[in-house]
Amino acid sequence: MASAETAAEHERILREIESTDTNCIGPTLRSVYDGREHGLFVEKLDARIRNHDRDIEKMCNHHYQGFVDSITELLKVRGEAQKLKVHTLTHTRSHTHVSHHQNIASTVEKLSLCLPVLETYSRLQEQMRAKRYYPALRTLEQLEQTCLPRAGRYRFCSIMADNIPHLRTHIRDTAMTQLKDFLESIRKHSDKIGETAIRQVIVALWYRQKKSRQSQELVDFSPVYRCLHIYTVLGLRDEFENYYRKQRRKQARLVLQPHSNMHETLDGYRRYFNQIVGFFVVEDHVLHTSQGLVNRVYVEELWELALSKIVAALRTHSSYCDNPDLVLDLKNLIVLFADTLQGYGFPVSQLFDMLLEIHEQYGEILLKRWNLTFRQVLDQDNYSPIPVSTEQEYKNYTSMFPFQDPELEKLPFPKKLPFSEFVPKVYNQLKEFIYACLKYSEDLHLSSTEVDDMIRKSTNLLLSRTLSHCLQYAIKKKNVGMAELVQVIINTTHLEQSCHFLEEFISNITNVPPDAINSTKLYGTSTFKDARHAAEAEIYSSLNAKIDQFLQLADYDWMSPLQSGSNLQLQPSDFLIDLITFLQSTFSVFTNLPGKVAQTACMSACKHISTSLMQLLLDPEVRQISIGVLHQLDADVRECEGFARAGPVAGFQGDTLLLAFSDLRQLLDLFTQWDWSSYLADYGKPTCKYLRVNPHAALALLEKMRETSRKNVVFAQFRKSDRDRHKLIDTVIKQLRNLIAQHTS
Repeated sequence: MASAETAAEHERILREIESTDTNCIGPTLRSVYDGREHGLFVEKLDARIRNHDRDIEKMCNHHYQGFVDSITELLKVRGEAQKLKVHTLTHTRSHTHVSHHQNIASTVEKLSLCLPVLETYSRLQEQMRAKRYYPALRTLEQLEQTCLPRAGRYRFCSIMADNIPHLRTHIRDTAMTQLKDFLESIRKHSDKIGETAIRQVIVALWYRQKKSRQSQELVDFSPVYRCLHIYTVLGLRDEFENYYRKQRRKQARLVLQPHSNMHETLDGYRRYFNQIVGFFVVEDHVLHTSQGLVNRVYVEELWELALSKIVAALRTHSSYCDNPDLVLDLKNLIVLFADTLQGYGFPVSQLFDMLLEIHEQYGEILLKRWNLTFRQVLDQDNYSPIPVSTEQEYKNYTSMFPFQDPELEKLPFPKKLPFSEFVPKVYNQLKEFIYACLKYSEDLHLSSTEVDDMIRKSTNLLLSRTLSHCLQYAIKKKNVGMAELVQVIINTTHLEQSCHFLEEFISNITNVPPDAINSTKLYGTSTFKDARHAAEAEIYSSLNAKIDQFLQLADYDWMSPLQSGSNLQLQPSDFLIDLITFLQSTFSVFTNLPGKVAQTACMSACKHISTSLMQLLLDPEVRQISIGVLHQLDADVRECEGFARAGPVAGFQGDTLLLAFSDLRQLLDLFTQWDWSSYLADYGKPTCKYLRVNPHAALALLEKMRETSRKNVVFAQFRKSDRDRHKLIDTVIKQLRNLIAQHTS
């Protein structure tokens, strides 16, 4: 344990060391080493040094403002010290004490080396408080590499040097935090960024001006640049680039994932596109302003990945849509989306290819909508010629549908157009469909020929599939009367004639002549022809079905005897009179039909009557037949022939319509006149009177008469005339069989 005297002595020496000039400290230190307790003194000296170190550290770290103020005062003293130096040098020339001069010179020199350190550190503290981290990093570099090495190995310099890595770490971490905030911010605001970029494209298209890049005004990119510079200075640029790209790829995956219900509203698609545009607008800006943080290869790879996901998402979600207006709006959104990104240098051809795929879906949706429209038009039509009372009404209809008839124009009002309401309505719906197709083809960067071809192909589908099915539906519908079918034929005839006007209409809106090479032709002519032929066939079928209803009322007495009196004229059957009356009424409404149709219908009806009556005669269920019923059939056929001679429809030459009854007429004449000798003698000759009588039919009818004759012979076996007739029938039957055998072998 040191004595009180020794401790007091050590304390005095320490104060002397602290207060004495370094040049005069030698004797003081010598007295320490001459003493016996110099080891204890060294311990006290170390303790005193540590206390001073703590004071210096507190001064630098906790009372830096005062420290700065002191430095400021020192700076002021610097000038005075310089003056003092000059004054001292002058004064030392007149004084003999050299040691004072040396002490002052040494102090000024040390201060001149320490002051830059303090100034730099003060500037560093100010930059850190102002969060100017990139300049602070440069100041740290200056302090570490220049100022501190020049100042010397002072304790406060060591403390500053030890604190430099902590400051760098703080700057790096702060910059990274700001970058993360930036990344989170642009993720949240990608929608707004993209919306602004797309709006610029819309404005540019409106004014036909080149789009300028102004989206960066919505985003403060300084955190990216600041962090990039800081990491570059720290030698960590590669680490920063990898981190940035990794984070942006994660954000890209989030942006490219559509919401499950995106297809339900247009806003869902709009938000999806805005986010993607915002993402790539940011990347494009970083590409052009960050000096290599991202490069073109990285951005193109990211876009290629995004494009495949975008196309897949749009294919999936657009397939749910069944509203053509929404599909059209979606197409316009995709075009804006593609044009916007193309303006930033991204390839978008896949998007336009996909738009052509969606066009097929759009076309199918349009066909479904127009199918309902056509059905409604056809269901609501009254299938009657359109009455017009004034010139203005007439012009209204002819402006809706290209119709010209000089003969009709000469007639006074009121008058009727030949077609019903569904003709102008269908024609206008065809034009509306063409307009709808044109709307989709706009802005797809297609040539006029491609647009024309697209519209014509879609219109052909409408005609050949949708409208054709609707017309077939209207024709085959239950309870369609003859008058309605006639009107359908008239209507389809006029629609067929209007097809070349549709051709011109398409050419006018696409600027492609209809006779251009490789130009697609409309199928309207064949569509309306097929519908007309179907209506014609339905007329023939309905007419025959109605005839069958009358024939079902036929109630012939197949065993009726021949009425006495050679001059007695039999009356036609009641059912046949009703049938002829129906036919006369029916054919009276055929006046507006094309002549060939009316003639075919009339000929078909007459043939059907003749064939049906022939089938009644030859029906196997009718086993016996009398000559009396044949005379009744003869009267019925004469009634039919009278109808044919009266010319129920115009256009037949001579007795052409009578040919429908020629088979039945010749067969009845053969039996009623019993002219077998002529038939057997002239059979096969062109001049044969009964050329159209089939021997098999004649044989079948004779055999039925023989059965009747046999029955009569049993009950009147003593009547010579019956026995003779029976023999005669047998004889004719044998001759017919021989005739048939001869012409068969």
